[in-house]
Amino acid sequence: MNGLEKSNITVGILPIPDAAPLAIAQQKGFFRQEGLTVKVDVLQSSSFAVPKLRSGAMDFSLDNYVASFAADDQGVAHWHLVADSYQAAKGAFVVLVGPKSSIRTPEDLKGKTIAIPSLHSVGQLMITASLHTRGIDQKDLKFVEMPFPQMPTALAKGQVDAVWTPDPFITAMQKSMGARTVLDTAEPGSTTEAFPMAGWGVLDDYAKKHPKTVAAFQRAMGKAQKLAAGGRSVVTGVLPSYVKGIDPGTAQLITLGSYPTSLNPTRLQRVADLMLQYGFVKKQVNVQPMIVPASAAK
Repeated sequence: MNGLEKSNITVGILPIPDAAPLAIAQQKGFFRQEGLTVKVDVLQSSSFAVPKLRSGAMDFSLDNYVASFAADDQGVAHWHLVADSYQAAKGAFVVLVGPKSSIRTPEDLKGKTIAIPSLHSVGQLMITASLHTRGIDQKDLKFVEMPFPQMPTALAKGQVDAVWTPDPFITAMQKSMGARTVLDTAEPGSTTEAFPMAGWGVLDDYAKKHPKTVAAFQRAMGKAQKLAAGGRSVVTGVLPSYVKGIDPGTAQLITLGSYPTSLNPTRLQRVADLMLQYGFVKKQVNVQPMIVPASAAK
């Protein structure tokens, strides 16, 4: 076991580009080099992560930072962040409508129903912040929770007016049904430009009980993250391995965000501060204590 407290671990992911570094680490053998055997659990949404981590069914999970900080604020779960994963970029997180929709501008979303993967999470925050600058209050919007893979059908059938989604689902919906973008929630110059999206974490005292396992995970992910940051081809090459229905051709067309190679507390604090501004948390969340330094985990 190379001295690891636990060598067989289960990691929760979502079928989106945020999780690509984990697939890269698997493909390149980085976990194996660290003495880890990783089982991947593909979650429908981030809301499934905490119950599975609490029950011991999972060890690590990808989680969006908004959900992590909200859980900490509410006392529902105390996340410890062990590695960064994904940051938004222009065109990578947008609100789509059907080709015949009467919604033409962001302002037209007022009073409409928008599907997002999890309520009170990162999608809702980015939409809220983006529309607030256009004079639309969040009380004038209706959000419904829906897994990404279900969004194309719901939009096509008119069950929702719009969907917030990342690529590769953006490209897939554009190709299959002619979906249109009406709002880019990470557009340059906006309050959510280059927004920190998600990272890898553990719950409660897991890091204290398994410091060597956490350190091994961090080292493997660090190598994979650098590869993801170095070029899109390595990312688009692994997407079809864990995103159902995405063929290699579609994967090559998608818009990607970026892959930060370190957990920066100042950058992540920006998320917590915006959450406080829009009422997603009741008090200021201090991000710094939530980060598990790589050196401290060795």
